[in-house]
Amino acid sequence: MEQKKRGMIAAVSTYIIWGFLPLYWNLLASVSASEILAHRICWSFVFMLLILAVSKRWPRFCQDCSALRHDRRRALLLFGASILITINWLTYIWAVNHGHVIDTSLGYYINPLMNVALGVVLFKERLTPSVRLSVLLAFFGVVLMTVQLGKLPWVALVLAVTFALYGALKKKLALHPFSSITLETLFVLPVFLPYAVHLAAEPASRFSLATPHEMLLLVGAGAATATPMILFSYGANLLPLNVLGFFQYLSPTIALLLGIFFFHEPFGMAQLSACACIWAALFIFTLSERVR
Repeated sequence: MEQKKRGMIAAVSTYIIWGFLPLYWNLLASVSASEILAHRICWSFVFMLLILAVSKRWPRFCQDCSALRHDRRRALLLFGASILITINWLTYIWAVNHGHVIDTSLGYYINPLMNVALGVVLFKERLTPSVRLSVLLAFFGVVLMTVQLGKLPWVALVLAVTFALYGALKKKLALHPFSSITLETLFVLPVFLPYAVHLAAEPASRFSLATPHEMLLLVGAGAATATPMILFSYGANLLPLNVLGFFQYLSPTIALLLGIFFFHEPFGMAQLSACACIWAALFIFTLSERVR
């Protein structure tokens, strides 16, 4: 029972942090999404090295690195996961600072159902009639929103697809979370570290002693994004998947409320219709998962 309680605290903390992250990125509204992402990757790597040192997991990390050197397939899967999560974060940061917080919420509402669709395609999983209905309802919601707005909600779809594919690759990898998160940042570090250094030398850079507020926030971006991923891994190890799945709706719900009441983004019939379809789909999906 004590383990389950710790797992629930970790899971709830994870999704609350993810839900409120738009407020953090909003503090960096004057910084480009690419510069935020570059610093997020660099400082996440530093943060994970500190975590490995404090938790005394260096031997396990070295074992995982050695195993990947001798298994090209798993190394390629991890590289693919690092690319997908990089695209996901770039899209998310850009969306928050360009008035699309509600779209990010929609994307993470769709994500569990996208996981189901990928399960069918990649893992040959079979769908129950109720789950099939939930996927169709979510698809209908996206189509309805596209027709009513006259444009595809690409932010929501990119976030849902990239995070679902990322999760699928991580499932195939079966790598320790600390090692995985550290190596994901390491794979893209050779691109983003020189880019961050180049930007820091530019007069318009916000990573400067002349802008200490933004500089500290950029450094903190590493911990702000790596911490919930560590908590998520901890919670996933202690909780059943159906309990963990229930908590995942906290994050997009918080983001949706922030989008409406804090960022004052438009939430008309198009968004409401899409959300209603997706909420109905998630209700059916969650109910079917609890019955099984």
